[in-house]
Amino acid sequence: MITGTFLDEITHDIPYQNWGPEEWDRDFAAMKSVGMDTVIIIRAGYRDRATFDSKVLRKLHPHLLVQMDLVDLFLTLAEKYGMEFYFGTYDSGEFWHSGQPQKESDINRAFADEVIERYGHRKAFRGWYICHEINSFDEGVMQVYESLAKHLLGLKKLPILISPYIRGIKQFDDAITLDRHVKEWGEVFSRIEGLVDIVAFQDGHVDYPVLEDYLQANAELARKHGITSWSNVESFDRDMPIKFPPIGWPKMRFKVDAARRAGVDKLITFEFSHFMSPNSMYPSAHTLFKRYKEHYLGN
Repeated sequence: MITGTFLDEITHDIPYQNWGPEEWDRDFAAMKSVGMDTVIIIRAGYRDRATFDSKVLRKLHPHLLVQMDLVDLFLTLAEKYGMEFYFGTYDSGEFWHSGQPQKESDINRAFADEVIERYGHRKAFRGWYICHEINSFDEGVMQVYESLAKHLLGLKKLPILISPYIRGIKQFDDAITLDRHVKEWGEVFSRIEGLVDIVAFQDGHVDYPVLEDYLQANAELARKHGITSWSNVESFDRDMPIKFPPIGWPKMRFKVDAARRAGVDKLITFEFSHFMSPNSMYPSAHTLFKRYKEHYLGN
């Protein structure tokens, strides 16, 4: 079963649900009811939006948009429901895309210092998530990973997670072959070995007939470099002409089964609250939750 989920209310390409403490509490209870034990905030800030009123980010964006202290809320709920919380870093949406990895790293290191001062003592704070996603070797992002991971480990020695994606046919005209994928990620893992503890590849970018091949290759390659292998089972559908509806139950079941056969260590999803929660803004997420519970829990 899926035992972890990202939390995304600092959204990049999905809608806000505008939940407050009551709605989030209800959703954490739903997560717990289907065996989830891990929550990962996908990013604590993106461009001029943030999960709390950060002094560091206000220097970059004086008009910083903040709804409430979501980090405190998520930690409180994780503690209430006995879950582990992974803190996701800041995505400038700018520096690491424009050949300025040092600036991306600098802002994140200062941001992480602030985070540890505010939340580092919390019981549920059990991991870091570096939110910068890549699909193949990228020297600039390698520099961000290396610099930021070392700093995070110095602040609080906790597992570090990344969730990259495959340069697959569903998003790219020049999709990568499996052999090329293995070569590129061998180079990535050689650079981050000993710094990143867990990799959870997104599973939605390749066609279903070849998905298990990629998942198995990812798991084997990660273990070769001493990295734990999870699978990010996307609960939204990339096959539709709109971005993004909840996924069809047969597709989700296929992906879960493929990941299990590939031998990954844990299944997480992006993203329970929007795409498979009984509380989601999408009615089809409510029925996906029902099908999932019927199949795995028998009720």
